[in-house]
Amino acid sequence: MNRITGFKKDFMWGGAVAANQCEGAWQEGGKGMSVADILRFRSDIPLNKKYNEEETTAYIREAMQDKDSIYPKRWGIDFFHTYKDDLKLLKGMGLNSFRTSIAWSRIFPNGDEKEPNEEGLKFYDDLIDEIITLDMEPVITISHYEMPLNLTLNYTGWYSRELIDFFVRYCEILFDRYGDKVKYWIIVNQINLIVHESFNHLGIAEDKVENLLEAKYQGVHNEMVACAKATRYAREHLKDVRIGMMFADGLSYPATCKPEDVFANYRRNQMEFFFGDVLLQGEYPGYAFRYFDDKGIHVEFGEGDEEALKNTADFMAMSYYYTKIADAESVQKKKTSYDNPYIQNSGWGWGIDPIGLRTKLNMYWDRYHLPIMIAENGLGHFDEVEKDGSIHDDYRIDYLRDHVYQMREAVLDGVDVFGYFPWGPIDIISCTSSEISKRYGFIYVDMDDYGKGSGKRLLKDSYSWYKKVVTSNGEDLS
Repeated sequence: MNRITGFKKDFMWGGAVAANQCEGAWQEGGKGMSVADILRFRSDIPLNKKYNEEETTAYIREAMQDKDSIYPKRWGIDFFHTYKDDLKLLKGMGLNSFRTSIAWSRIFPNGDEKEPNEEGLKFYDDLIDEIITLDMEPVITISHYEMPLNLTLNYTGWYSRELIDFFVRYCEILFDRYGDKVKYWIIVNQINLIVHESFNHLGIAEDKVENLLEAKYQGVHNEMVACAKATRYAREHLKDVRIGMMFADGLSYPATCKPEDVFANYRRNQMEFFFGDVLLQGEYPGYAFRYFDDKGIHVEFGEGDEEALKNTADFMAMSYYYTKIADAESVQKKKTSYDNPYIQNSGWGWGIDPIGLRTKLNMYWDRYHLPIMIAENGLGHFDEVEKDGSIHDDYRIDYLRDHVYQMREAVLDGVDVFGYFPWGPIDIISCTSSEISKRYGFIYVDMDDYGKGSGKRLLKDSYSWYKKVVTSNGEDLS
C-alpha cells in the first residue's frame, strides 16, 4: 500500500463507457431495437433540462418509423467498428481496467427469445479478448439502458414480472460465456434512477400503467429480485467472481440545521439508500414500507422473492457527479432537492463538490462495510479544438484532480475504495441529452450532435495528466 495515498498496488485505474452511448451499429450483427435507439437529440431544450424521463407507446411507435429526426445513439462513436484502435489509445494512458456494458438487445434482440443471438455474443467475445490482450481488467455491466424495445411494447418493461426470467436467462448466458474471462460484474447500472432516466432504465411506457410511481417501485422490485437470482447463479457456477450493485449517488445535504429540514432530508436520503439496503443487506428496510404506506404504493412480492433477495452483492459501485440540498418544504414536492448556493455549478447545472465525494464514501463505508468502486465520475463540458489540433481542458483536469484527491483522503480515512473509473474516457453520446457536445473524454472524437465529422480521435491535455496519475498510482496529481 502506498503510504502517501493509501492505494493498494492493484488499485484499478480505468475508464467507463456504455454500449448504447458508444457502439452505434444499431442495425448490425442481428441487434434489435433498444430503448436507447428512440431517444432524440433536441437542440431546443435548455442544457440543464435535457432529460428523457418518460415516454408513451405512441411516441415509441412514431420514433421507430421516424426517418427525419436525430437519434445519435444509433451511431454512437462507431465503437462497434473502431474498438481496437480506441482501446489502444485508452491503454496508452496506462489503464489497467476498462468498464463497458453488453447491449441486451444484441444478445436477445426482442428480449424474450429462448436462444441468444450468436453474432452478438461473438462481438463481445472479441471485445473482451481485446481488453484482456491489452492487459486491462474487463468490468462488465449487464444492463445499462439497453433494454430490447419489444419488452416495452409487448410487455410493460420491468413492471411485468415475466422480465425476471428473461433477464436471468440473459445473465446466465453471459456468465456461462464470459465467466472465465470476466471477474467483475455490475448487474444493473444506477439501479436507483427511477425518476431521471426512468424510461431508459425500467422501460415502462407511462400510458400503460395507472399509477406510474407505483409501477416504478414494482418494476425496480422485480429488477432487484432478478439481480439477486443472477447473483446466486454466478456464485454457483463461477469460481472467481465479484458481483457489484451500483447506484448513482443522490444523497443530499440538509439545507439548514432546522430539525424539520434535517429530518426531512434524512428521510429523503433513506430512499436513496433503499436500493443498496436491499441488494447489499438482503431485505427491505422498515422505512421503505412506511414510505410506501404514506404514498399509497403497493409492491407485490412473488413467492420466493424474500429468500432470493438474500443473495447479496460483493461490492458497491457508485457514480458520483454532483450534490444538492433539500429541506422540509422541497421534500413534500416532486422536486425533492435543489442547488447548493455554496458550490459552483457546471454548464449543465451539476453542483461541483469534490469534498462531497469523500463525505459520501465515508457514509457508504460506514453503512455497508463493503469494498467500493467509483464506477463513474467526470465533468461534461464544451471542448474547443485549436488550429493545431490541441484541446486545452484545464477545467477537466481541475475537476478530476480535486476528486481524486478527496478519494485519496477517503482511502486514508479507512474506506476500502478499490477502483476509479472516470466516465467517458473517450467522448461518447450523452445519456441524458443524446448529444456529443457534452464531452467527458480524455480523447476527443471529431463528431457533432448531428453525427457529422471525420470521427478522428484527438488527445486532450487531460490525457497526459491522467496517464501521470495512473502511472504514479494516484500519487502525482500535479
